[in-house]
Amino acid sequence: MRKLVFFVGGAGAGKTTLAKALARKREVAVIDMDTVLRPAAVALMTQAGLDPSDRDSDSYKALCRDLGYRLTMDAALENIANEVDMFVVGPFTKETEAPNWIEQELSAIGASVSDVDVRVVFVQLRDDRLHHERIKQRGLELDQYKLDNWTAFSRALIKRELKWPLASSSVLYFDNSEPLTAEKLTLLEQFVFGEASRQP
Repeated sequence: MRKLVFFVGGAGAGKTTLAKALARKREVAVIDMDTVLRPAAVALMTQAGLDPSDRDSDSYKALCRDLGYRLTMDAALENIANEVDMFVVGPFTKETEAPNWIEQELSAIGASVSDVDVRVVFVQLRDDRLHHERIKQRGLELDQYKLDNWTAFSRALIKRELKWPLASSSVLYFDNSEPLTAEKLTLLEQFVFGEASRQP
């Protein structure tokens, strides 16, 4: 059964690092929304006379957010349709709140959650302070808006509940506060490819 696994969570949680670590182990393709959208976002923001490194303002969201998710999902669905397992990385804040979103996406390739094994890994940290530390440590220009507007931005880091019609065994809340160990990676692998463990 084809696997479509979403690694979602706030900035700095390590969702991309986690997805890539498991993907290397199991030879699975990864699509990161930040990577897919970056060239278009830079062009659109520049054309609008806005900061091309901004990834969080209302202006950015109006111009680029939905495009980013569309590009990401089109690429992921094309591979799923070709029987390739996919790991997809991104915040997916609005999407995980919409009960019908995943079924609507899969319907575009004539599929559903009954013939695609959809799983969601919510990558979390123990508190906002650790998010702030990790974002600051990685030193990316794209993160400056987050740091400059931390009080407003950090509100998006609250724990979310998935609204999609998936079994609880298909959803994992993964605490990534500590360094990733081989044992924790194995537990994540078991969740995605075998017996699910909800306490990594």
